[in-house]
Amino acid sequence: MEKNRCIVVDDEPAAHYVLVNYIERSADLELAAQCYNAFEALEYLRNNRVDLIFLDIDMPEITGMEFLKMLDNPPKTILTTAYSEYALESYDYGVVDYLLKPISFPRFFKAVQRFLSYTNSLVPQEEEPKAISIRMDGRLIEVKLAQIDFIQSFGNYVKIVTPAQTYLTASTTQQILKQVPASKFVRIHKSYIASINKVSKYEHGMVQINDINLPVGITFRRELQERLGNR
Repeated sequence: MEKNRCIVVDDEPAAHYVLVNYIERSADLELAAQCYNAFEALEYLRNNRVDLIFLDIDMPEITGMEFLKMLDNPPKTILTTAYSEYALESYDYGVVDYLLKPISFPRFFKAVQRFLSYTNSLVPQEEEPKAISIRMDGRLIEVKLAQIDFIQSFGNYVKIVTPAQTYLTASTTQQILKQVPASKFVRIHKSYIASINKVSKYEHGMVQINDINLPVGITFRRELQERLGNR
């Protein structure tokens, strides 16, 4: 896996010593350059790819904040400074984290993990399916996920309920759960899977979907509450 290219921008040699040591101990980072002022950093950024900047705020001539304002599309940045008064302003520029000197390795590591979690979220994900295939009356048919209200266990069968039609297939809720995307469906009971976007009400241990009330099992309530809160 390709490492993330980072640069250190700081006018203090001691700060470089600490950060370079930490970067070398980090499996996900590669030190691309050391710059001792904003001019050197601007020149390097003009000709090279940089994924992350460790940037000091209190530098002569051009401060770290002034440097960020000069960049149209700055790389992700972790600020390093002995002063805390710029912390709030820094987040207006998409700063990943704000490290106060002297910087400990555990705190440095936490900031890097925050950066990595952000970059990982930008990796294109595999496209979610638009439908599921089920066997019904000896035929293989497709049911569009956007049409499904809920899925119910029904003995040795599963009912897939849509506003227009109910499909009955020989399966289990667990098998169907593996086919539908977790971002759109949630198990609410040992016998029910609900479409998150179709839930219109949740109270008293029940959810309502198109005027139909479905029970919510105790063990599934916390996840359901979290999922509904994030819609």
